[in-house]
Amino acid sequence: MIAETIQTALTPVFVLVAIASILNFLTTRLGRVVDRSRDLQKRHGETSGPEHDMIVCEMRVIDKRIELTGRAILMLVLSGLSIGATVVILFLQGFTGTDLEQVVAGVFILSVALLLVGLVLFLMETREASASLRIPATYLELDRRL
Repeated sequence: MIAETIQTALTPVFVLVAIASILNFLTTRLGRVVDRSRDLQKRHGETSGPEHDMIVCEMRVIDKRIELTGRAILMLVLSGLSIGATVVILFLQGFTGTDLEQVVAGVFILSVALLLVGLVLFLMETREASASLRIPATYLELDRRL
């Protein structure tokens, strides 16, 4: 019975490993964004005019990216905790012989839903980052033939 429980619990554990990999990536990304934010904050008081406006615009984008990344991390951590709860419930079911299949299914579905929300938030953050990295059309001088 325990061997079957361990085999059944392995599938959620693999999902947990995937979540951990995504969390590692997101925390690294968040660190870079925070570093950029600190650099911009230092330059904020040293600039004026159009340069200052550009820094403020970039800081607004950075702020939104930090918020989205933080939310994505939260959703993925909650998903990981739900996966852990799924494994615990599977073992409780194996030890007690109680039918907890519906509870296991519900908690696992919750964890997958949280994972999906986290991935959507990550997608939104990457779209925000991509939009801020686009070169303004004025610099491209599209009206000129080269």
